[in-house]
Amino acid sequence: MDQPNQTSTEPAEKFEPYVKAEESIPEVTLKAIVLGSLISIVFGVANAYLGLKVGMTVSASIPAAVISMAVLRTMFSNVTVLENNIVQTIGSAGESLAAGIIFTIPAFLIWEATMPGFEYKISQWQIVGLSLLGGALGILLMIPLRKYLVEKEHGKLAFPEGTACAEIIVAGDEGGGKARLVFAGIGLGAVYKILMNVGRLWPENPVYAFKKALPGGALGMDATPALLGVGYIIGPRIAALMMGGAMMGYLGIAPLIKYIGSALPAGLIAPADIPIAEMDHEAIRGFFIKYLGVGAVALGGFVSLAKSLPVIVSSFSSGVKQLIHRGADSGPVPRTDRDLPMSTVLIGSFLIVLAIWAFPGTELHFLGALLAVIFGFFFVVVAARIVGLVGSSSSPVSGMTIATLLVTCVVLLKFGVSGTAGMVTAMSVGAVVCIAVCMSGDIAQDLKTGYLLGATPRKQQLVEFVGLLFPALLMGLVVFWLARSFGFVESALHPEPLQAPQANVMAIIVRGVMHGDLPWMPIIFGAILAGSIELVGIGSLPFAIGMYLPLELSTPIMTGGLVAMIVKRTSIKDVFKRRQERGILFSSGLVAGDALIGVGIAGLMLNEAFKNFYDGHGGMWGSLSGAMGPYVSLVTFATATFILWFLTRVKKTA
Repeated sequence: MDQPNQTSTEPAEKFEPYVKAEESIPEVTLKAIVLGSLISIVFGVANAYLGLKVGMTVSASIPAAVISMAVLRTMFSNVTVLENNIVQTIGSAGESLAAGIIFTIPAFLIWEATMPGFEYKISQWQIVGLSLLGGALGILLMIPLRKYLVEKEHGKLAFPEGTACAEIIVAGDEGGGKARLVFAGIGLGAVYKILMNVGRLWPENPVYAFKKALPGGALGMDATPALLGVGYIIGPRIAALMMGGAMMGYLGIAPLIKYIGSALPAGLIAPADIPIAEMDHEAIRGFFIKYLGVGAVALGGFVSLAKSLPVIVSSFSSGVKQLIHRGADSGPVPRTDRDLPMSTVLIGSFLIVLAIWAFPGTELHFLGALLAVIFGFFFVVVAARIVGLVGSSSSPVSGMTIATLLVTCVVLLKFGVSGTAGMVTAMSVGAVVCIAVCMSGDIAQDLKTGYLLGATPRKQQLVEFVGLLFPALLMGLVVFWLARSFGFVESALHPEPLQAPQANVMAIIVRGVMHGDLPWMPIIFGAILAGSIELVGIGSLPFAIGMYLPLELSTPIMTGGLVAMIVKRTSIKDVFKRRQERGILFSSGLVAGDALIGVGIAGLMLNEAFKNFYDGHGGMWGSLSGAMGPYVSLVTFATATFILWFLTRVKKTA
């Protein structure tokens, strides 16, 4: 533990990993595989729920490393840092796979719910197949890039999550206390969710609609611990940008639409089918603000992609050179530099291409498979480099996927593929590419952690497939559970659905391009708003997501961001890092506990008696506290906020 901290500021040739290449200690063990697989499933399922609800996922690498150290050290006497590394390598794969799935796959279910003539029904096993194909493609295509991006670019590419995870694993003697914070967060998040959604003690979503002061506007809060934790993790700046977009849409533009529309004759303004004067704030969102958000998210995704163009060009060029000259080195290969053989990568990639081509029921065929492989290879190179520069959370995955979908739609139309077949083909291509991009970013961070610790790359690359397999088998079931229980579009059966923002945006874009019925005016106006934000030097994508999502989802995220800001401004430099880490660990637990109970509720709703009880009490948003419910909800949420702040304040000294 007294070894100097080797960080990415050192040149690669001088770097010595924590476990030297000539040392041989246990790495891939049965206990590490089992625990890592369980963590992968837990955080994969939790992030699927969270992502469909608010459009964001949280990294599982650090919580996985902390839980690994606590569990393995409690149950076994001899545990190595490389075993802990294998656990976090497997455990983080579930979160990345969840992101790729929830950004794209729900689009099929959205079309099924909103298009009477849409007869295609995606199956659970097709979701499993797309997950495995896209995930395996991302893992394999990243392997030839490891030596260049992780080793030769050491000192230039920070890989923030991977580096932080390595530091935590090295500091393994502190694992017990850190793990208690994660488990405390899971416990609080779970109990809170049970009392609120199963016990019906208070409503989840207190909302106040302005009737006189600001007609058409509303202020509310989805008072859940998961969103509080998300806000703390992403920090005050991103939270404020999301809140700014929500305020612009729901406290600015919506009241303006109501004001102007109320003075107009009783005519209709497309895409609405009722007069504006008769709309409440929810109708205004559904007919107008949602499409502003679609345009803003699309533009924000493209801008984030455009900003990465220099990185894209250099990464693609370097990746091709690395692939061509891979076999040029000679001499004995140290343990810490052994990758899967290039023959395995090439044969595996070729088999995946054939499998994509032959995959039943998704209308991919030759053209779809070709597009999926071309975009997959290109954007995997891009994503692996970007996460090295700015981290996984800042990688423009949605922008890359939207670009893939638009180009794919245009190509398909040129070849005469349109309608339902064209929509299914385009979204299947987008799903494979999105999952591949997410998984490549995850393995890039994991390989950086392994490089700093002295792991064997080949073993990490193999266990990534284990981390992919188990959550992939469950994700289809989870998506269908959530669709059946909560829905992804507003309807009589699901009046308050999960928002699935990225999937809704992509569904609207693909359907509109294929059928030529996009409501272009509000979409263009939303893109202009996002462009205006970019012109003043602010990243527009968080702002755009805030505009697309209901305001009540941004307010608890902003609350968590404010707690993070208070912690920073009231902590001296020596203790801030420790307090920030404590807050992130506890917040990760809040997210996991809340989300897992949410998925559990969805499973219980498969039981008709529970579903009738649940719906009979107002669904997720009803309560037994009656008129006092909104106040009870706010007080309870404020209590959870105080607990989060308090747990960052204790133990001021290291």
